[in-house]
Amino acid sequence: MLNILFILFLFLQQKWIVANGDMFIRSRGIQFMLNGSPFYANGFNAYWLMYVASDPSQRPKVSAAFRQARSHGLTIARTWAFSDGGYRPLQYAPGSYNEQVFQGLDFVIAEARRYGIKLILSLANNYESFGGKKQYVNWARNKGQHLNSDDDFFTNFLVKGFYKNHIRIVLNRYNHITGVVYKNDPTIMAWELMNEPRCTSDPSGRTIQAWIMEMALYVKSIDRNHLLEAGIEGFYGQSSPQRTHLNPHFNIGTDFIANNRIPAIDFATLHSYPDQWLYSSNDQSQLYFLSNWLDSHIQDAEYVLHKPLLITEFGKSWKDPGFSPYQRDMVFNTVYSKIYASAKRGGAASGGLFWQLLAQGMDSFRDGYDIILEENSSTANLIAQQARRLYEIRKIVSRAQWFGGNRGKPIGN
Repeated sequence: MLNILFILFLFLQQKWIVANGDMFIRSRGIQFMLNGSPFYANGFNAYWLMYVASDPSQRPKVSAAFRQARSHGLTIARTWAFSDGGYRPLQYAPGSYNEQVFQGLDFVIAEARRYGIKLILSLANNYESFGGKKQYVNWARNKGQHLNSDDDFFTNFLVKGFYKNHIRIVLNRYNHITGVVYKNDPTIMAWELMNEPRCTSDPSGRTIQAWIMEMALYVKSIDRNHLLEAGIEGFYGQSSPQRTHLNPHFNIGTDFIANNRIPAIDFATLHSYPDQWLYSSNDQSQLYFLSNWLDSHIQDAEYVLHKPLLITEFGKSWKDPGFSPYQRDMVFNTVYSKIYASAKRGGAASGGLFWQLLAQGMDSFRDGYDIILEENSSTANLIAQQARRLYEIRKIVSRAQWFGGNRGKPIGN
């Protein structure tokens, strides 16, 4: 009887998908798919969304950011689904949550849904901002654990238990605005295990490799609807020694190839900050690095990993000496051109998310990389142009698939 009911459930579920479309973003080979067509992402970072939305009087800033983003064709936002300890936390103690802050995240997801924007939600931070791995390690110390380093986050059984509990709580959260449990909400494109995980105490990469494998399987045991990515920056490690010369002269215990080969990781991520990593070099050298950095990772995603690639952080700070908007536009144009060229030929680069979008009246959040679309007109024009170009590719491919035409062939050939 149970088997018959289960088969009936699957049949009805399939009928619903056929009638209404599967609105979850999937990965198929080196491409993202949405409702049967390739999906390309022009997006932004806005780590502050939940924090600001936790104060109902400040929620218009969240709405304004989404509204401006949508008007410029942006379709993905990456933001924090964590705030551990400290001021106005989401999780003020292991397993104890501030309902008002959680309702702020409910609002963020509801507004993203209203404006047709998909979300990448990060579950923890490598850094001390908003708590990070340091807060988790301190919580474990308060429970009697003798820990020597913040890197014990990746290996200590109690810390890993705290983190897994956070995953479970967030993924099973019932959204009081939309009425949808997070793990069932197609507004969410993907989960991210951690923002820029680093383990400098083990440059071999084995520690983070084991941690990603364990946590990725745990996420998938709860949620099979959503994509998952690790949050790494793209530094090469011991699995690809021929590529390590491309790294900006530091080893932080991650491995772009090995980390992203983990089966439960659905797509690769890449960050790029030449102005930080090569701060003593001139703009021309930084752009040269950026171009090679993007080319190598796009090739590796396509031919080695066989997974899509998202450039999930990039930017240029107006605090850099001699900054001009033209310099920032050159960075944006380089990233966008590489993505467009890849997408046009059906390659692995599926989008880029700049750091970071702000709404007007948020001066205290300015970090140098901030973009206010109403105020940064030349950069805003580049962003909108990229959105149009990616939309045109998706439209052409969808039309070809509909008529059974040039499926899988480069656009324009």
